Amino acid sequence: MKNASKNKTISITYRLTLFYMLSAFGILAAITGYLYFALMRNLDGEDNQFLVEKIHDLRTILKEHPDNMQLLQEEVNEGEDSPFVNYVRILDEKGATVLEFSKKENTQLAALFPEPVEIDEDPVRGWKKSTPDGRLYLLMSAWAKIGGAPAEKRLLQAALDISREQEILNEYKNKVLGMLVLGVLFSAAAGFFIARKGMQPLQDITGVIRKIRSTKLHERVNPSLWPRELTELAFSFDQLLDHLQNSFSRLSQFSSNLAHELRNPINTLMGEAEVVLSKPRTHQEYQSHIELNLEEYEKLANIIKSLLFLAKAESTDIILERTVFDVSAEIHAMLEYYDALIEQQHIAISVQGAASLNADLSLFRRVISNILSNSIRYTPSGGKIDISIWQDADHVVSVQIRDTGIGIEASAIEKVFDRFYRSDKAKTASGQGTGLGLAIAKSIMDLHGGSIQIQSPPGHGTIVTLTFPLPVSCF
Repeated sequence: MKNASKNKTISITYRLTLFYMLSAFGILAAITGYLYFALMRNLDGEDNQFLVEKIHDLRTILKEHPDNMQLLQEEVNEGEDSPFVNYVRILDEKGATVLEFSKKENTQLAALFPEPVEIDEDPVRGWKKSTPDGRLYLLMSAWAKIGGAPAEKRLLQAALDISREQEILNEYKNKVLGMLVLGVLFSAAAGFFIARKGMQPLQDITGVIRKIRSTKLHERVNPSLWPRELTELAFSFDQLLDHLQNSFSRLSQFSSNLAHELRNPINTLMGEAEVVLSKPRTHQEYQSHIELNLEEYEKLANIIKSLLFLAKAESTDIILERTVFDVSAEIHAMLEYYDALIEQQHIAISVQGAASLNADLSLFRRVISNILSNSIRYTPSGGKIDISIWQDADHVVSVQIRDTGIGIEASAIEKVFDRFYRSDKAKTASGQGTGLGLAIAKSIMDLHGGSIQIQSPPGHGTIVTLTFPLPVSCF
């Protein structure tokens, strides 16, 4: 909890708020920017069109009615009723003023006009210039032909006061910026509210998870109570709790079984020691008691050795020393070790099939030995054990050991790989064994990437199938 409180990373709520605010800013900026530039282009287009038409009308009058000064005067003075302050002037080739109109006297304006376009060119866009008094004008100039005399021409100059339009654009820009700021602030507030509301289920599920302790592993988050986005999280967490509860249960059972398995030989050793120390003994009596103690020491050593192997197998500290060997030959060699016990119990054993296997030979012998020991131990006199070996087309080698023994209860098959677990039938039939043989066998098969399967049809003994896949390095 202390580490969590010191975590200075930005929360998901604030991140979502920031992203929402940035997206809203981008959208609003794009919309308002588009509207502003659209308005500016429309106004600019109308102003340029106004001047272009004025130049065109004056050119037409000078070309078709060069001597009609009254018509020319009327066209020049047409801007008198315009809401804008217009300026129109006609000059001859020497620069002398022929006609001039201005709603407002401005002697500084005449010097601001751009270079005129030629007679055969049409003006397109004007030139924006500001006068010293702070007013903004759109200026346009062009040469015009007079009647049919090609050598004579006039200079036309037209100006439009666009100061008011610029003021309108500035006001609109300020309003747009204000709306943009307000929109971003509103989107940030709305985004924070929406994000916090949306993250509330995650906070609720966090609160539920915090209540779960090692003593309350039976509680569940329950995926059906949460939104669809959190269902997978709740389901995965419940699965984790299932695994933890199962692990805790197995650990508790393992601790209990381990204590039980260690208690018996230790109690026996303590009892033997008390008997020996109760009175003086002869050399032969001491030797006899020591021999009895050695058997208990061997049990303890085997338990410790098996537990160490399982611990190494789980931590993958065991490195497989693979070699290619004949499975049938190895099994026959191992059966020689059990000959005396097999003859004593009158058990018939058969081995069928053959295959070559690339595996760790010592671990293979151990897994086969563990299973054979169980089969021989729990198969009654006159029983039978059949060992089958085969290799599939994809080079998977399988070894199946089938016996006619006491079998395993259906409820116990899933638990037989647990450490120290022994079914009631096994405890009744034989007091030997520690319940670690099948756990070790499974670990060995896991190390090889294989599998071990156990079947126990009622009244038909037990079938154990080992499957060894071809190593990856062999492909």
